[in-house]
Amino acid sequence: MKSLDHSHRSQFPIPFFGLALVLLVFLASPTRSCTEQEKSSLLQLLAGLSHDGDLTASWRSNTDCCRWEGINCSPNRMVTDVVLASRGLEGSISPFLGNLTSLLRLDLSHNLLSGGLPLELLQSSSILVLDVSFNRLTGGLSELPSSTPARPLQVLNISSNLFTGRFPSTIWEVMKSLVALNASTNSFTGQMPTMSCVSAPSFAVLELSFNKFSGNIPPGLSNCSMLKLLSVGNNHLSGTLPDELFKVTTLEHLSLPFNWLEGELKGIIKLTNLVTLDLGKNEFRGNIPETIGELKKLEELLLDHNSMSGELPSALSNCTNLVTLDLKQANSITAIFQSFPWSIVRKDRQSEVSLVSITC
Repeated sequence: MKSLDHSHRSQFPIPFFGLALVLLVFLASPTRSCTEQEKSSLLQLLAGLSHDGDLTASWRSNTDCCRWEGINCSPNRMVTDVVLASRGLEGSISPFLGNLTSLLRLDLSHNLLSGGLPLELLQSSSILVLDVSFNRLTGGLSELPSSTPARPLQVLNISSNLFTGRFPSTIWEVMKSLVALNASTNSFTGQMPTMSCVSAPSFAVLELSFNKFSGNIPPGLSNCSMLKLLSVGNNHLSGTLPDELFKVTTLEHLSLPFNWLEGELKGIIKLTNLVTLDLGKNEFRGNIPETIGELKKLEELLLDHNSMSGELPSALSNCTNLVTLDLKQANSITAIFQSFPWSIVRKDRQSEVSLVSITC
């Protein structure tokens, strides 16, 4: 019995169990570094920069790109975040970033990047948030091929750049999960993008101010059942506010100042969730609707520099949240201040009146 027991032990020496344990731990643990493909894609970004904000020194000091400054990885060591905002980066954006197949968030905002926005980023099958705002990017945005499958992008911020040309219509067709688009402060031309919220049913924020869009507000708004903010101020829009706009009862902020819009505002009272209404510096005419007091949530009403007339509605007293009313140069609006319900005028802690202006 002793010899049998000895034979059994000799077939499985102690070092075997140690090796097996190490192997099991290795197999159960994530790889210790990002893949060579991901590392190479990130280094291509560096290669396209003329000023790297000292990233080279940081990135070259470690072979694991998951430990690089501005880079985050998932538990299985795939790059999920590239966050390099406000680094003073100069140069172009590498299209190789589109090869990061697990990338969820790309933030290159507030730098000095130039050149175009690589189509590979808009076509990414993983990116949820793409922010390249406050750079010097130029050129137009390419139309995506009609064969492009649905993409998961939820937030696209390309504001404060130097983009030109028409805004591509295929953005709406392909980005079915899009929630917010900010393309303000560029030089986009042509008609304001037609919003196909049928394709992107969760779409909530459209910021297109400070561009060169012209023509009427296009159709399609009535399908935007989740839209909360529509801002297209400082453009060249003309015509009247479409009836479809008044069906978007989810709107909380409507900002269309500095355009050539005209007509009356009767339908505006249907937007009962409005908090901010800025229609200043246009060509609107007629009276302020007496029923505007039904907008109980209204905090800012800006109608300055229009061609409106009539009396200031006493129903404004129902707007108990109203703190800003601007009617400067609104032409012939009559305000009888003696009888006006001043309860809508709010004051801050320094007793400064928050009412911007009621001069006519």
